[in-house]
Amino acid sequence: MDLVRTRRATLARPDAGPHDFTEAWLRNRRLSEHTRAAYRRDVAGWLAWCAHRKLDPLAVTFLDVNEYARALESTLDPRSGRPLTPATVARKLSALSSWYAFLAKLRAVEANPVAGADRPHVDRDHSATVGLTPHEVDALLTAVEADTGPTAPRNRAALTLLADLGLRVGELVSLDIADLGQERGHRSVRFVGKGGRPRRRALTPGTAYAVDAYLAARAAAAGIPVNQLTGPLLVTTSGARLDRHAVFRLVRRYAQLAGIAAWAKLSPHSLRHAFATTARAEGVPLEDVQDAMGHADPRTTRRYDRDRHNLDRDPSYAIWAARARRHG
Repeated sequence: MDLVRTRRATLARPDAGPHDFTEAWLRNRRLSEHTRAAYRRDVAGWLAWCAHRKLDPLAVTFLDVNEYARALESTLDPRSGRPLTPATVARKLSALSSWYAFLAKLRAVEANPVAGADRPHVDRDHSATVGLTPHEVDALLTAVEADTGPTAPRNRAALTLLADLGLRVGELVSLDIADLGQERGHRSVRFVGKGGRPRRRALTPGTAYAVDAYLAARAAAAGIPVNQLTGPLLVTTSGARLDRHAVFRLVRRYAQLAGIAAWAKLSPHSLRHAFATTARAEGVPLEDVQDAMGHADPRTTRRYDRDRHNLDRDPSYAIWAARARRHG
């Protein structure tokens, strides 16, 4: 009981307790650094909301969580200027639920208050992300190819990696030069994906060319051979790791130059959706697309496929054609 009281007292102190428990929770999970950062922000937002209302986060009920969820639903996304989507609210509550489940195991709380909360319904067959057609992806890449500025080689490498590999933006910006390699005749890249799972992907010839050209330009600017470059793969002009916000700006900047009407609503995730849709349209099996995107559930991959309801892909045509061949 003394241990429980100590943990309660520690967590109630906003200067140390919540941080210590949150970091312990994150260390207990196999997560990528991007996911850790997102979960850390989610818990910090909840703790700030509790502090503003003078609520003890260890004494809240599902009613408090419901009130917080409704507050989130009316919060404006700084990027879009629109209220947070149900999927975003659900993700934040899911992070909180995991945090409280961890505290319950430590007996710092009696029960998980998020378990009984009213979470928003998320349509698993729909995504709010604005997608891109193959022609729009081509136009965006053409726009970055035409750029002759000092950061153009880096920008081409970044957008080509997003378009050809369908990477998450967090996976992209976490790449290091040491992650590049060769495997059985393939140029490859290794990284830690969502859920902390090690991943590896092949680099297409076009992607490898863009990455090599960028590294060659970067090495020349530093006055060293390419094989002496170290650190993050994508860096700013000051040498710092490129962050996700900069990649958002790159996607929209080149989409605008390409004349894409929805440029202001695009995100790096738009290229990930386009990757899934185009791969399926080109006949890549669902399970291969699923593996490439690092999805645990094939239903998630199907949701990314914007062309899945296209009547051209109705299986009735294949059945009719097979019958015609049998009787031909």
